[in-house]
Amino acid sequence: MSRFIVALMMLLMCVPAIAKSPVIIVLGDSISAGYGIDVEQGWVTLLQGKLAQANIDYSINNESISGDTTAGGLARIDRILTQHKPAVVMVELGANDGLRGLSPALMKSNLAEITRRSRQAGAKVILLGMKIPPNYGKRYIDLFYDIYLQLSQELDIPFIPFILEDVALDKDLMQADGLHPNAKAQPFIADKIATYLFPLLKK
Repeated sequence: MSRFIVALMMLLMCVPAIAKSPVIIVLGDSISAGYGIDVEQGWVTLLQGKLAQANIDYSINNESISGDTTAGGLARIDRILTQHKPAVVMVELGANDGLRGLSPALMKSNLAEITRRSRQAGAKVILLGMKIPPNYGKRYIDLFYDIYLQLSQELDIPFIPFILEDVALDKDLMQADGLHPNAKAQPFIADKIATYLFPLLKK
């Protein structure tokens, strides 16, 4: 081995490794996947920009799939945790369970198990609240939304209330289907999530 190669190897050994930013995973459905808009317009991308502006050193990986349910998220969570080793998992799931009229009890069980596995892997969990349209009936709607509140209290999970609260009833901010926010709505969603998320990241 030449003296040059030996010297180069010694030099490289002395160079400190560059620390990677802690990872935030967004485990969601079409609301987080950016259905109907360009990915760079979505709230997840905008939130990454806000983190940078606030000098909060986290990187976001978006593991959201349009149409996903809590069962789908549970089926994917082990791979995601192994691959990304996240510090934080933001769970935005449940809307499709509700739209399909699936069991609220099963939805709660799935979200609780996602939380358990994420915590076991060393990640903090944050629940993002969702609601379903009023035509599903008040009893089912209330039962659905109460799941997030129950889990937040029972498992001591930070909870961000309905993330489309200031968006869902404004036709100018929604796509033609009435279910998905458009590009103009995304900054409002990112702002709301940042308001709750950033203080948690600074703790």
